Amino acid sequence: MGMLKRGFLVGLQTTWSLGKIIFPITVIVTILGYTPVLGWIAQALAPMMGWIGLPGEAAIPFVLGNILNLYAGIGAILTLELTVKEVFILAVMLSFSHNLFVESAVAAKVGIRMSVVLAVRLGLAFFSAFLIHLFWSGGQEIAQYGLVPSAGQEQVSGWAAIVWTG
Repeated sequence: MGMLKRGFLVGLQTTWSLGKIIFPITVIVTILGYTPVLGWIAQALAPMMGWIGLPGEAAIPFVLGNILNLYAGIGAILTLELTVKEVFILAVMLSFSHNLFVESAVAAKVGIRMSVVLAVRLGLAFFSAFLIHLFWSGGQEIAQYGLVPSAGQEQVSGWAAIVWTG
């Protein structure tokens, strides 16, 4: 029974340590999502997206997936008219790099330098995207999504509601 109690306490301690990182970052980034900051970042990345076979607007789901979370990136992909190849490139990129702030902070907490985590994850994302763009000639048809709900995301207005959403 002592081992179970010790495991429970270690689990609580780990949850508390991670929660102190994840909670504030999630709230701050959610608030940023309601400001023009994410749009500015996406606009700055748009020229680079062309190098890997993506249109400029593909920067939006990439930025959302990396700054908010994977689901935000997927939701943004569904709003764009992209080819199968473009969706595949974005999906592979986001599989390597998503939720960068939270996951990099957690990695830094266990002793890995944040710059190394960011370089490896973003490097793999862009390298894999470049290889797909270079070597895959298929997937030129417009992507079709099955079972995508037609209702949009609930509108949030006012700072209190935005913070609560975060």
